[in-house]
Amino acid sequence: MTFGATLSTALGALLRNKMRSFLTALGVVIGVAAVVIMQAMGQGATAYVGEAISGLGSNMLVAEPGSPRNFNPHSSGIPMFTMADVEAIRRQAHDVARLVPINTRSLRVVYGANNRNVNAGGVTTDYFVIRQWNVVAGRLPSAEDNRRTAQICVIGETVRDKLFGTQDPIGLEMRVHDISCRVVGVLESKGTSTFGIDQDDVVFLPFTTFSRRIMGTDRVAMIMFSPVAADRLDSVKRDVTAILHVRRHILAGEDDDFAVRDPREIQSLLESVTSILTLVLAGVAAISLVVGGIGIMNIMLVSVTERTREIGIRLAVGARANDILAQFLVEAVVISSLGGLAGLGLGAAGAYAVAKVINVPYVVPGVAMPIAFAVSVLVGVIFGVFPARRASRLNPLSALRFE
Repeated sequence: MTFGATLSTALGALLRNKMRSFLTALGVVIGVAAVVIMQAMGQGATAYVGEAISGLGSNMLVAEPGSPRNFNPHSSGIPMFTMADVEAIRRQAHDVARLVPINTRSLRVVYGANNRNVNAGGVTTDYFVIRQWNVVAGRLPSAEDNRRTAQICVIGETVRDKLFGTQDPIGLEMRVHDISCRVVGVLESKGTSTFGIDQDDVVFLPFTTFSRRIMGTDRVAMIMFSPVAADRLDSVKRDVTAILHVRRHILAGEDDDFAVRDPREIQSLLESVTSILTLVLAGVAAISLVVGGIGIMNIMLVSVTERTREIGIRLAVGARANDILAQFLVEAVVISSLGGLAGLGLGAAGAYAVAKVINVPYVVPGVAMPIAFAVSVLVGVIFGVFPARRASRLNPLSALRFE
């Protein structure tokens, strides 16, 4: 019996029980769709993390006091950096292109009857260059503003909206903590960070203004710097670490009381976490494929029982056992293959919808889709073999007498 004839016979048998064939394939459809959605969401989350980390600024490192294992060091009593540390790095780290001392604090800002707590910071002009952060209105703080300790500030989009509404804030005075400052610029929107922080709910003042008028000290909470080229990041990190070892009197073998953090390390960690979660979720989703395979085997066994007399007649008129085996095996594979194809379409559509809802990039899981389809076909083969073998081994005389 030719393959074409076998396929035609198998399709005819499936079409005689359309609803049962559909429900049998449904388990495979759901399994494949779940795997595709999980993979798409995992890859979308990874892409989102990459975009969010790169949004912090390209080719940059950040030094801050505290143990490298402690991400909240400021309550541990470890001394902050000094401006002398900043100048030492500027002079001795030759591959450093830009260097920014930074102080930050959560402060209340007030304009008229409106007020709110925001993330306020004192920075120099290079901060905005490293972060690749421009203004949509007005200007950025200048080196002259920092030299004169000018009482000016730039604000984020959220602050502009909450404090000034539809009013143009450029040139207006607002109060930051207990000092007045004139708004000279509105920053372009950065949106929400990977960690759920609104990056637009910010106010930046010149570093000297913030440190002297608000913090009351020239100490530096953080140093941000960028290398002359991307391939110099690692050498810059080594140079800055060595300089700070000397500046902070850390001997060989002693634990560091500062950390030089590389956003690439954070990105790598987060991508590893999302990859592991994606694999786990895809594995859980794949279980439904096994359940779908069990459903195929169950229905095929029922079909063998229902069609016992048909099998007996075919065997009696000359069909070979291999023909019967091939027919039932093809039926199982057709069900699983059609279910796999439908699952791919449903999964792609579902992934797109979910990506829009949770606001992550939509990534087509190019590798996962053919693998999921191949697994669905394999499920049909594996779970179709037993019913097919059972059908092919029926005794023709017993099958003909079956009621």
